[in-house]
Amino acid sequence: MARKVESPGGTTTTAALPAWASQIATPIGKEIAVYEQPDASSPSESYPNPWPLDKDPAHVVPQVFLVESEQGAWVEVLLPVRPNGTTGWVRKEDVALTPNRFSIDVSLGQNQITVHDADQVLLQEPIAVGAPETPTPPGKYYLRVLLKAPDPNTVYGPYAFGLSAHSDVLDTFNGGDGEVGIHGNNDASVLGTDVTHGCVRMSNEGITKLAGILPLGTPVNITA
Repeated sequence: MARKVESPGGTTTTAALPAWASQIATPIGKEIAVYEQPDASSPSESYPNPWPLDKDPAHVVPQVFLVESEQGAWVEVLLPVRPNGTTGWVRKEDVALTPNRFSIDVSLGQNQITVHDADQVLLQEPIAVGAPETPTPPGKYYLRVLLKAPDPNTVYGPYAFGLSAHSDVLDTFNGGDGEVGIHGNNDASVLGTDVTHGCVRMSNEGITKLAGILPLGTPVNITA
């Protein structure tokens, strides 16, 4: 398992980006090797591309990472694994790097989501977040998958973004690995409250708008 390590010194190309910008790393091949540090002799793990969403071989989604820093021929990326905040290094030649002008801020204390397009607010609205016994974990994450609900009238609403985040208290949920998401809802009265199992619920209008705009790999900053 790759571990969270301090970035080496030196100038990085990500530092040259505007303060509001980020970079998305998309693997080029069918598998991406991840290293604990640059110039490591062998990878610590690898990820399939695309990756399986469930046991159905037809249900696959593209692998994507959020870039944390760069060093020479290497890119440090945020990984969608436990513990939250884990990073690893991949070779630049193994990924396509794409700049991204969008970002998401989630304030748990204010029960509010703010989506930015560059330095402008694209959307801001009230949200429901984790209940005290199943809190939404603060931290830096990214959008990993977008799912369209077969029935838009469930608790998930019409769309759901799966994040790279995992619950700190639930090892599993609904057959998955306790992953945290941002999705719609079927009860607008809960918006502005702390009632979920850790996911962020927002308006169906809002999530539908974001589903048509935000690329996978968009950073999500969740703060207390």
